Amino acid sequence: MNGTNADPPPEQLALVRETVRTRRPKPSPSIATDRPIARVAVDMPLAHLDRPFDYLVTEAQAESAQPGCRVRVRFAGQRLDAFVLDRVDTTDHDGRLGRLERVVSPEVVLRADIARLCRAVADRYAGTFADVVRLAVPPRHAREEKTEREPPEPHPLPDPDGTLWEPYAGSTRLLDPLAEGGSPRVCWTVLPGAAPPGADWPAALAQTVLAALRSGRGSVVCLPDVRDVDRLDAALTAVLGGPDRHAVLTAAQGPQARYRAFLALARGHVKVAIGNRAAAFAPVHELGLAAVWDDGDDLHAEPRAPYPHAREVLLTRAHEADAAVLLAGPARSVEAHALVESAWCIDLAAEPERRRHAGPRVTAAGADSHGAERDPAGRGARLPREALTVLRESAPAGPVLVSVPRSGYRPTLSCQTCHAPARCATCHGPLGQPESEAAPACRWCGTAAPEWVCPECDGTTLRAPVIGERRTAEEIGRAVSGVTVRTSAGERVLDRVDGRPQVVVATPGAEPVADGGYAAGLILDAGLVLARADLRTAEEAVRRWSHVVSLVRPESDGGRVVLVGSASAPPVQALVRADPVGFAARELAERRSARLPPTVRLATVSGPSDAVTALLDESWPEPKELLGPVATGDDEVRLVIRVPRREGSALAAALQRVQSQRSAHKAPPLRVRVDPYELE
Repeated sequence: MNGTNADPPPEQLALVRETVRTRRPKPSPSIATDRPIARVAVDMPLAHLDRPFDYLVTEAQAESAQPGCRVRVRFAGQRLDAFVLDRVDTTDHDGRLGRLERVVSPEVVLRADIARLCRAVADRYAGTFADVVRLAVPPRHAREEKTEREPPEPHPLPDPDGTLWEPYAGSTRLLDPLAEGGSPRVCWTVLPGAAPPGADWPAALAQTVLAALRSGRGSVVCLPDVRDVDRLDAALTAVLGGPDRHAVLTAAQGPQARYRAFLALARGHVKVAIGNRAAAFAPVHELGLAAVWDDGDDLHAEPRAPYPHAREVLLTRAHEADAAVLLAGPARSVEAHALVESAWCIDLAAEPERRRHAGPRVTAAGADSHGAERDPAGRGARLPREALTVLRESAPAGPVLVSVPRSGYRPTLSCQTCHAPARCATCHGPLGQPESEAAPACRWCGTAAPEWVCPECDGTTLRAPVIGERRTAEEIGRAVSGVTVRTSAGERVLDRVDGRPQVVVATPGAEPVADGGYAAGLILDAGLVLARADLRTAEEAVRRWSHVVSLVRPESDGGRVVLVGSASAPPVQALVRADPVGFAARELAERRSARLPPTVRLATVSGPSDAVTALLDESWPEPKELLGPVATGDDEVRLVIRVPRREGSALAAALQRVQSQRSAHKAPPLRVRVDPYELE
């Protein structure tokens, strides 16, 4: 037998086995002696796990694992991100505690007050802490976090200038108390027109921020649009003495720039934050002022669960911090007026007579300011004679703004004969015409329909019940010769236009600011705006139209605004009388009689029919009203739950309990919206 094939001696096998068995395990790291328990919030939006969990902190992690920092933990077999909420000495957990996997960064990015705010917002909107904290803390940018940046050099601040506030009754109840460390709560309705002081609202807002800084406190200002943020950014730079004395937080920033601004606030280098809705959670130290510009804009409503509104977030935060509140805009939301009626807010508005003289002259098309009869020939015209006359007379004096509610060319088509909506033969989607020479095409699947035939009457001719801004620009170009016509909508939005004669056709929210103000403004298709079946249709119309009026020169400089629509409609009358406050009071009274928000607390629950129908037997706070369920399409139904405002917290808690039970049974969550911004 060959020696190489012989079995190894028994003593060698024993040696191998002994070596394997005596391998030493890694020693367990020692646990911290001071506050060894970390209470963490795990990034897991499951409703039944929406609570803090305890983990052990090792001695090596004791210094870096401070409240507010990011860590990694093992949870249910996964490595997940988490935030340290607190460090404590004992735990209520009976079982064995796991250890923190590692400290991602010692940077404190979730302060205790912001964590409490996230918890309060989650409870207010029947959501989870994890969903809210994602809105509050941006994703980490390691390179920026490791960069040491010096705070701006301190310099003396000027005294607040109250000149821009003088036209408003009760203005002394804002700046002076704010500069002295007080916390006034104010609802400010800005004067109309493109002349000061109404046109200088960014400078006026900057003065309130300055007043708060003079008292040693910080400010948070939320604005709906990036262009609004840019205007306030420029005003603050001029007032505070440089761009590095406040932080800007917007969705348009890149990850590094946004995180840099966030860190400047979290580290206390600056105490002023401005930006879009997520800026409501900005980690400003010693908050003294929480302000919202144009709180009725739907851009302030978060489109992701739990759908918080920036106004409500800031009101919650101001209440906890005992900070001043400023709700401002050219119009007034119903929610803001409810705060005024309850005496929670001070009403800061100019006298009606002063409002009328500060802005342009506003008329409804077909009737003069004295209510004369409409021109019969222009009754059905999209651009009546009066509007066309104002357009032709004002164009040589400067830019003219034309506001249309829809973008595109001919976004909606219907049959010329029977007026039935034109639908795609492939997917049954709506047909539209994207360009003047293009064939009709489906807005869903893009299929062209050059030889469309109406299935109802066999008609082959199409009409456009809705016309977009590009088609409107063509029509105006033919009606007014020799004047440049520009458009601002969609992805082609103009920021500013100069004072040369020109016509700017824009959609709501895309109206550029004109140097020196517009010579005139036209508001087309008002009936189309008012025909929307929504709770906020009239309020939204007044808000949009008030923005147009705010860009036009005052009547003393020849400014005119013509609104093409029914002169008897309450929103039109509110614009003609320059009375957004009276309109908000009327809307609030109507909602109170109809038991609609903000006079009640209302929630909608959407999901599969069997799951939503089962909620009819749930225990809801009394007195309650259950409306539905009603079908909403896509095999879903919606239930509306309505309770008095005093039962709002109980309703949100009940909805959280429902979501928790479904989550524990691995059922998909229902779509819950508390006080939804839109209610069709």
